[in-house]
Amino acid sequence: MPSPTSLSYYWNFGSLLFLCLGVQIFTGILLTIFYTRDINTAFARVSYLNREVNNGWLLRIIHANCARFFFFFIYCHIGRGLYYGRYAFRETWNIGVLILLITIATAFLGYVLPWGQISFWGASVITNLFSAFPYVGLDFVIWLWGGLSVDGATLTRFFALHFLFPFIIFAFAVVHLVFLHTTGSNNPLGLNSNLDKVSLYPAFLTKDIYGIIAFFILFFLLVFYNPWILGDPENFISANAIVTPVHIQPEWYFLFAYAILRSIPNKLGGVLALMASVFMLFAVPIIMPIQPRRRQFTGFIKILMWSLVGTIICLTWLGARPVEQPYVTISQHLTMIYFGLFFILGLSKKVQEKVNTPIISA
Repeated sequence: MPSPTSLSYYWNFGSLLFLCLGVQIFTGILLTIFYTRDINTAFARVSYLNREVNNGWLLRIIHANCARFFFFFIYCHIGRGLYYGRYAFRETWNIGVLILLITIATAFLGYVLPWGQISFWGASVITNLFSAFPYVGLDFVIWLWGGLSVDGATLTRFFALHFLFPFIIFAFAVVHLVFLHTTGSNNPLGLNSNLDKVSLYPAFLTKDIYGIIAFFILFFLLVFYNPWILGDPENFISANAIVTPVHIQPEWYFLFAYAILRSIPNKLGGVLALMASVFMLFAVPIIMPIQPRRRQFTGFIKILMWSLVGTIICLTWLGARPVEQPYVTISQHLTMIYFGLFFILGLSKKVQEKVNTPIISA
């Protein structure tokens, strides 16, 4: 498909996401050969894979670390779309946010499968959050667990869903591409002229190849030199329902939402804030008006956008801190800033739209 000539390397994240998804599906299918969904043997089978199966350790490390890169790329992909007004194409944007939600669910389900300490207690804590909803919450949690606690039935269900969801993600990714080919790509200059477009090959294919090479260099440096730097040492201990870890925290890509959850003293309020932190992306096309094609962001809006990025980074750091002062207070302030920035961005763009409309009309 012909694409604008001004596309930069920021547009590489889409192809990198497809590559990571393919790696995850391939390695995931191989990992299922050695896995058992029995709580008495699941942890032992993972240890057997690491120690006894030829290159089994490599298979698991690639699967775990590629998931982390996947989330990094999807956040960058969404951030680029937010920065350059990709949300103007609502169908493409909403399908992308839906892919993010399914990916979050898939990652959470997969993190439970090794049945280590953090896996077990993370599943217990996160699933128990649904009990905050009145009337139906507790019944839903019991149904999700398949019993009165996280047990063998829970592991079986999580394993089945974790195996199924990547194929659903792939199907939605294809739909995402169909909408993309219908509307075309946006670009940094905001131009919409067929005179400024070239074919995918060789210009953009070359950029994608450069991005893929850079990804593999960083990826294999992580895999072969420090594969567990982003993991939790507690998860190398078999799950024990009696001993609670001192500090339970999710993977780094969930820490910003986890910090928002902990910042609200009310359980139901924390769950609603957690959900709103992601579902807010569905409201972006409504909150932020569609950008005219030739208009660029003002300096003030650029400052707001980078302030949002900085807020998310700070919340990620706070999510890994203990639940104590001053981290709780800082998290509460940053949570208000996080949600406030979306509305301030919307108001700023509405003001900018009114100011620029006469110029555009002329």
